[in-house]
Amino acid sequence: MTNVESKKGGNLHGVVVSDAMDKTVVVAVEAYKEHPKYHKRYKATKKYKVHDENNEYKVGDKVAFVMCKPMSKDKSYRTV
Repeated sequence: MTNVESKKGGNLHGVVVSDAMDKTVVVAVEAYKEHPKYHKRYKATKKYKVHDENNEYKVGDKVAFVMCKPMSKDKSYRTV
């Protein structure tokens, strides 16, 4: 793989919530959104499967990752 970052979108940052799979971690990214009608802000969480070549990240670690070519059905991101 190359170290060229994807031109689509920038770096994403999140916290590792699972490291049970080999060379894959699940990262939760939190974002605040605003309801279109009621204008109340709420927290939305999205989980991404991220490639971790050396199995170096553990649960609770903060991770930066970028989009890359698909590696499997669900995994299209890699750690930076």
